[in-house]
Amino acid sequence: MSIATAEKKNIRLSLLKRVFKFASPYQKKFYFSLFLAVFLAALAPVRPLLIQLTLNNGLNGNAAAQFIDGPGGFIIEITIFQLALLLIETACRFLFTFTTASLGQSVVKDLRVSTYDKILHLNLSQFDKTPIGTLTTRTINDIESVNDIFSDGLIPIIADLLSIASVLTYMFLVDWKLTLVCLAPFPFMIIATYFFKESVNKSFIKVRNAVAALNAFVQEHITGMALVQAFAAEKREQKHFEEINQQHRNANIKAIFAYSVFFPVVELVSALSVGLLVWWAARSSMMLPEAEAQKIGGIITSFILCLNLLFRPLRVIADKFNVLQMGMIASERVFKVLDNEDSTSPIPEAAKKTNYTKSLISTGNIEFKNLWFAYIDEQYVLKNVSFSIESGKTLAIVGHTGSGKTSIISLINRLYHVNKGSILIDGLDIEAYELGYLRSRIGVVLQDVFLFGGSVLDNVTLRNPEINREQVIEAAKLIGMHDFIMQLPGGYDYNVMERGATLSMGQRQLLSFIRALLYDPAILILDEATSSIDTESEALIQHAIDKLIAGRTSIVIAHRLSTIRKADKILVLDKGEVKEIGSHEELMQRQGFYYQLHKMQFSNEAQGLSI
Repeated sequence: MSIATAEKKNIRLSLLKRVFKFASPYQKKFYFSLFLAVFLAALAPVRPLLIQLTLNNGLNGNAAAQFIDGPGGFIIEITIFQLALLLIETACRFLFTFTTASLGQSVVKDLRVSTYDKILHLNLSQFDKTPIGTLTTRTINDIESVNDIFSDGLIPIIADLLSIASVLTYMFLVDWKLTLVCLAPFPFMIIATYFFKESVNKSFIKVRNAVAALNAFVQEHITGMALVQAFAAEKREQKHFEEINQQHRNANIKAIFAYSVFFPVVELVSALSVGLLVWWAARSSMMLPEAEAQKIGGIITSFILCLNLLFRPLRVIADKFNVLQMGMIASERVFKVLDNEDSTSPIPEAAKKTNYTKSLISTGNIEFKNLWFAYIDEQYVLKNVSFSIESGKTLAIVGHTGSGKTSIISLINRLYHVNKGSILIDGLDIEAYELGYLRSRIGVVLQDVFLFGGSVLDNVTLRNPEINREQVIEAAKLIGMHDFIMQLPGGYDYNVMERGATLSMGQRQLLSFIRALLYDPAILILDEATSSIDTESEALIQHAIDKLIAGRTSIVIAHRLSTIRKADKILVLDKGEVKEIGSHEELMQRQGFYYQLHKMQFSNEAQGLSI
């Protein structure tokens, strides 16, 4: 065995152990299914044995007389026994199938919960690198394949192997020479099984990869359908989809071809074994005494039944090995998600060292110290950024697109990790705060508002049971959205549909203001929060914004002068570096970078444009 093969087997064994750790809470089901597998294997050769006894000992004059004389005859007794045995076997097979499937679904439930919980806590950088459709495939399709390890994989394979061993033992005990004759074609079966397993395994891997690609493509393009249609790109995207779909079809066809070859081979080997059985039995009967030759019929019949019992699991055992292999491959992909260390720790090491339970945000002072940040390696989008915001004050951040404005607010609530430097809130590093608490004290209104399919109430509360309907109504009235919401069918129970498709951009933006108000944050972040709202709507909520930021530390990213001028400080960024910082009046007097931005915007607004 090569080192690579040994390592591969060790990896598969370690994966299997991890999968079975998820089955540990359900040990009773697991051991019960193994007991049933052993019991069914022991029952497998009993019926052929009873048939042999019936033919050899029951069909003679004495037994026939017993059958005629009364119900206690040999034929009736053994028939009743076989019927009882059949009922027991049927009940056991039902229990075996149900138990293994139930065990698999229980493991799938727990594994899916663990995987989704992990995805919830991944850093946003992981979503930047990984297509959403791929994570969807891991959470749904791949985990469902793990179920096959129990329902169609390992345990059924063990049951089939035990059954084969039991039947073979019976055959060798009855007539070892005849058994060897029947098994003569089996080397062809073993060779065919090996090639079938390898071929289907490769095809299934390609199928899995194609499914992940299909899910990622469909999810992405349905989400961006407006863009596809706006640029009349339907035909191009359809062609691209057909190429991916064709790869999926080709992989499936290769698997189907392997099945189409394998099953006829199994039937051919089975027929050959039966033919050799009849030939050898007929040849032997000619050389045996009459008394012994009469028993040949019972042996032939029982062996034919035994061969059926052998070939029935052999037809599917290679397929089950592939199912097991696919389950292992799927579990490996799922465990890669679970093992991803790039996740947000609710209680980081820094928090443990500072007794995080007492680390509370009281005033909301924010300080950036020599901060460097990059999304990819060392391609820094923020370079040695330092500034501070006093409690209750407002900081406006301005700069050209790509200057690092949004990156700053993403770092404050730990959506990404700082590369170098630090961010302090109330003199304490943000890593020292428990993550859930930190984010609960920071209210965010983003430029691109995301709404989930569901009611208005669910979207603004995010299903927080601590926020009641009366609080929502009060916040909506403050924003000026109450009358509009009440005009919707169902009012606060109106379904906004996926991504808020039934509302305008401005209406979605206003709902996000209600959401921020409800959580009563100590720190407020407005990222281009009024960029999609018309002048009338902006005037409607400006008073509410003034109330919202009163007494709160606020960071505002905006282009409109009305918001920027009211800020206590204005931070000017360019290419990730701090160019200037000061009040509107101070920066205008300097006639530096901010002055040029202001002059450019004033010129555009005078012409009815915006930047």
